[in-house]
Amino acid sequence: MHAIRLHAFGHADNLRYEQVPDPEPGPGQVRIAVAAAGVHLLDTALREGKQLGPVPLPELPTVPGREVAGTVDALGEGVDRQWLGRRVVAHLGQAPGGYAELAVTDVERLHALPHKLSEDHAVAMIGTGRTAMGILRFTDLSPADTVLVLAAAGGIGCLLVQYARHRGATVVGAAGGPAKIAAVRELGADLAVDYTRDDWADRVREKFGDRPLTHVFDGVGGDLGRTALSLLAPGGTHLSYGYASSAFSPEGQTAPSAEEQERLGITSLWVLGKPMFDRIGGMENLRVLEDEAMELAAAGTLVPLVHHFPLADAARAHRALETRATLGKVVLVP
Repeated sequence: MHAIRLHAFGHADNLRYEQVPDPEPGPGQVRIAVAAAGVHLLDTALREGKQLGPVPLPELPTVPGREVAGTVDALGEGVDRQWLGRRVVAHLGQAPGGYAELAVTDVERLHALPHKLSEDHAVAMIGTGRTAMGILRFTDLSPADTVLVLAAAGGIGCLLVQYARHRGATVVGAAGGPAKIAAVRELGADLAVDYTRDDWADRVREKFGDRPLTHVFDGVGGDLGRTALSLLAPGGTHLSYGYASSAFSPEGQTAPSAEEQERLGITSLWVLGKPMFDRIGGMENLRVLEDEAMELAAAGTLVPLVHHFPLADAARAHRALETRATLGKVVLVP
């Protein structure tokens, strides 16, 4: 089979498209003929040799990637034959191997795909979708809410926009550039603003008032995250789940300080990692979030944006993701 292999940590060009032996499933495992493989920002950090959270750096050489969808084409010992030939999606956990034509995983990780759900949409939901579901566990949106989603054309952001609209909230989507703004409008945002413009916050104030927001969903941080705080109403909630721009402050904070929260009368929560695991009763319950994400996608309530690249172009996909030149979830297609 063909796969993407990383022989040395560093630049995206270190990702090589190579011929490697086909993997074989062990006891309790299946092999998936991959139709779509998800690319995550975590993949770019690990490629550079940076460990983030509980995911360890891989031993080299490695085949990156932890999200795959396709058709089961081989079974390991002890696996029910009903899985053979079924369309499935799986998050591989801490074991990489997704950027390939074939991938092996434990049968317990599989989700059977409904007829109407495509492999690329499924792979966009199994990891990124479950994260969005975890973020939403920290709030209960209603028609009384006005929310801001930063990076609203990204993999998580596009799902948060749709879910907030589903719950009847008024939604402001902020993204960078005309193409992304057009995509955010298509998602149903009540207002789409270009956060590369200095006046983006003024546009929000002109439409909704001085401090109109009840919730800010912030996967960016940095100056954009800080500007978003100025729009958050007293009693509002800042849900921080990333800092793609930079840390929230020069001191490396990932959220506003306690003093700043008190001054603004807001609550700021970092929701990834332990806070999310505690909210769902432990890391072992991540499948609950996967189930929720898959059900909403199967029902058409959430439709992920997907940016496709050929498997052989994984290096280009990484560069595009790192420079914010992508819309929605980045997916490799063998």
